[in-house]
Amino acid sequence: MDLRGYLKVLARRWPTVLICLLLGVGAGEAATVASTPVYEARTQLFVATRSGADTTELNQGQSFSQARVQSYAAIVATRQVTEPVIRELRLRTTPDELASRITADAPLNTVLINIAVRDTVPKRAARIADAVADHFVTVVERLETPKRAPEPRKPGNGSASTLSTLSPVSLGVTQQADVPHRPVSPKLLLDLAAGLLGGLVLGAGIVAAREALDTTIKTSDALGELTSLPVLGSIPYDKSASQKRVAAGTSVRAEAFRKLRANLQFAQVDDRPRVIVVTSPVPGEGKTATAVNLALSLADAGIRTCLVDADLRRPAVARTFGLVQDAGLTTVLIGKAGVEDVVQQADGKLAVLTSGAVPPNPTELLSCGRMKELLGELADDYEVVIVDSAPLLPVADTIGLAPLADGALLVVRASRTGRDQIRGAAESLSRIGVRVLGTVFSMSSALKGKGYGYGYGAAEVPEPRPAPVTEKSVPSAKTVPPAESAGSVASAESSESSESSEAVVSAEPATSASRSDSAGT
Repeated sequence: MDLRGYLKVLARRWPTVLICLLLGVGAGEAATVASTPVYEARTQLFVATRSGADTTELNQGQSFSQARVQSYAAIVATRQVTEPVIRELRLRTTPDELASRITADAPLNTVLINIAVRDTVPKRAARIADAVADHFVTVVERLETPKRAPEPRKPGNGSASTLSTLSPVSLGVTQQADVPHRPVSPKLLLDLAAGLLGGLVLGAGIVAAREALDTTIKTSDALGELTSLPVLGSIPYDKSASQKRVAAGTSVRAEAFRKLRANLQFAQVDDRPRVIVVTSPVPGEGKTATAVNLALSLADAGIRTCLVDADLRRPAVARTFGLVQDAGLTTVLIGKAGVEDVVQQADGKLAVLTSGAVPPNPTELLSCGRMKELLGELADDYEVVIVDSAPLLPVADTIGLAPLADGALLVVRASRTGRDQIRGAAESLSRIGVRVLGTVFSMSSALKGKGYGYGYGAAEVPEPRPAPVTEKSVPSAKTVPPAESAGSVASAESSESSESSEAVVSAEPATSASRSDSAGT
């Protein structure tokens, strides 16, 4: 997957990324609240050399101090400094623990030493910093004090003695430690930024993992590449489709079914199928809604169409149109009635053969010779027969029924049907020699907007207003022909009617007002 594809995946799964971002920010804020504030007190020392007033000696002393000052900074956190501080301030800690809270640095090309001490109590941090500076001065001067060679033993002395001289360096405190007022840790903005970044990384990782484990089809292009079959239609998702399978006349979903009708008609120009089986890999793919709306769309186009409910496991066509289900396909197959006796009308334009009573052996019933004869009779009486059949993978009903038809449509639901399921369903139809006309990608992401993509649809045309009557207006018995007064309206109506097959615009003829006397004159 390239970067562009990954960004599309992130955009599609934005709720997951948003939740992870919120969790990261919340974790950062929680860490800030739960952390104990830490304060930092700082002090500064100046390192000088005891030298004469001569310029050469001063330069040599300056170079000596700069060379030594880096080594001095490393001595600040040693036990020689921390142990006396603990004893003096009576701290309840260890030298090593106190050393971990002390930092010292010497800026380059300077003779300054900066000492910082961190503690949870502001005043205690300042006291420790001052105490560390004082004891550090003592330790450095003691270490830098040269020792004389031992003098010869004199009678009466037990051992040789060493006499100390002054230290060549002198350390002075240039800045006492002030009591800090603001903690240096935790830092709210830093914690929030870290939480935000962590949440983003977590969200991206989860999305990548889900995408790698997700085998469902997300786009119609991916469906075409997987099956090597033409995608005849992409039906957008509609929340109300579960309660109302029939698409509204001017909705985006209805237009998608009209496009499916057109693609189906022009895709098989040389050998147009008369009997078409509509099936899906698994239940819940939208095959019944596809069969119902495709049949209605064909009937709207003036094509004599019959819809057959051959899903004898879960029949739903009769419930969709509010028809009688008990008498239908199974009634004809067992010889209790003829086709003309049980065919019902839906919306006054579509012939519907409901499922009838649910039999105990639907697979055998749908693959029998009488079923083939029945489909032949319907094909003779109607131009197109749409057969809603059971899913392919759970049951074998469609395996026996599909070879009796002229072709099959495979309905696949977006973001739900797995690749293996789609591949298995297509291979099942191919093994039995069924002519697969194409696939239908159902419940895909809907386009933004209301109605058809270009705003076509039925509109109300306002009635023409009569011309105002003035005092100089002379009534006339002669009326303007309706074509003159409604000419502009009629032209607008014809333009709208030609663009949308669903928009039916009518305008009542209206009489114009009397011509003015100036026109009469």
